[in-house]
Amino acid sequence: MADKHGKRPAHPLAQPRRPRGGRPLPAGEQFFTPGATGLRRKAERRSAAPLVFLFQLPRWIAPVVLVILLMTGFAVASFWGGVAVLPVIGFVGWLAYMSWPSLGTGGRLLRVALLTFLILLAADRFGAF
Repeated sequence: MADKHGKRPAHPLAQPRRPRGGRPLPAGEQFFTPGATGLRRKAERRSAAPLVFLFQLPRWIAPVVLVILLMTGFAVASFWGGVAVLPVIGFVGWLAYMSWPSLGTGGRLLRVALLTFLILLAADRFGAF
């Protein structure tokens, strides 16, 4: 039926959709490293969608999953402990690579130390030591 102004109200399903539960992306100058070429440019382009996906998840999911996997790696002193640490190594390595250009010396040293520790933990669980 028409209202006072002669227009029909839009059907509820015809309304534009709003994103559910997603956070808006943070404001920033650039998403990619300026002047990046070769491997860095390719890695940044391929990482854009996963980074946006991770940003849209609730903030607690990624840290909780990583802590569970890391604790499993600490607790299980066998092959399966090493397998649990591998996704943590991959994730931390990926984020370290993506953030490398914007880091200072201290941040770079911390990431190298963390990756070294995780690799040694996985090697120990796989029986290298």
